Amino acid sequence: MQASSVLACAAMLAALVVPHTAAAQGYPDKPVKIIVPIGPGGSYDIVGRTVADALGKRLGQNVVVENKPGAGTVVGTQFVASQPADGYTLLVGGLSNIVFNPALYSKLGHDPMKEFTPITLVLGIPYVLVGRKDLPFTTLSEVLDAARKEPGKFSMANAGAGTGQHLVAAALMSATGAKFLEVPYKGAQAAYPDILSGRVDFFIDSYPAALGHIQSGSVRAIAIVGPKRNPRTPDVPTMAEAGVKGFDIESWMGIFAPARTPPDVVAKLRSEIRAILPALKEPYEKVGGIVLEISDAEVSPFIQREYDMWTKVIRDTGIKLD
Repeated sequence: MQASSVLACAAMLAALVVPHTAAAQGYPDKPVKIIVPIGPGGSYDIVGRTVADALGKRLGQNVVVENKPGAGTVVGTQFVASQPADGYTLLVGGLSNIVFNPALYSKLGHDPMKEFTPITLVLGIPYVLVGRKDLPFTTLSEVLDAARKEPGKFSMANAGAGTGQHLVAAALMSATGAKFLEVPYKGAQAAYPDILSGRVDFFIDSYPAALGHIQSGSVRAIAIVGPKRNPRTPDVPTMAEAGVKGFDIESWMGIFAPARTPPDVVAKLRSEIRAILPALKEPYEKVGGIVLEISDAEVSPFIQREYDMWTKVIRDTGIKLD
């Protein structure tokens, strides 16, 4: 190859590399937006707002939250997937919009596993199996034995098709052979009047949503669906401790960027968000969650394992949302 050709190729490569490097070095030079793919309130919103507040102080730049609900978490997630991969539009991603949706929708319009890069995971939220307060059972083994002996006699609320509550209950029935009569509601809070009045027997809900009812004694906490006991209810055993091994499911949320975001920008965001995690410990524990301690190298393999497991659960149960 002639020297002039070599120089021309080098110039072309430099033209491709320099803009990304310059962008990374100057990042951020304008406000950063975090999209929450649900309305205000709830765990996704808590993550978006706590991270935005602390991250803005670290970056010396405004980090604003925009709620973009619709079709569950689909609209907001797809919006971020369509944005420039420059680090200025980020997503609160979690079990629902990153892992559940690809299996729940046959025509999703985007592939979260391919179209997003995880910056880091920040919040872990266990689920908890609760029952009406006058149940004749006190242990998980008694509950499951009864549901196996008399399939469909005991009812299990869910927060709607394809929700975490629905899918965790389906996974529990699949794993244990217990069979409950499923009673769907439009959201978790809609289920509680029937549980509190005794018309419905059981509910697997997110721990933060159930905590007030547990502490007031209006429902009975039977087992934590998570890897360890929660300090807010130290007497409630985990599923594993209660006899169902390998069922340490919890919901999780973190910050994601479009897949082709420059690596230097991803690295900077990752470093800055990790630096704020100690400050998030107290507010997350107040709502019954935990700051997730997971290394950068473990994040992608963890999400892939979650995707593989839940895709199988969803396909095995035949749950679809379209």
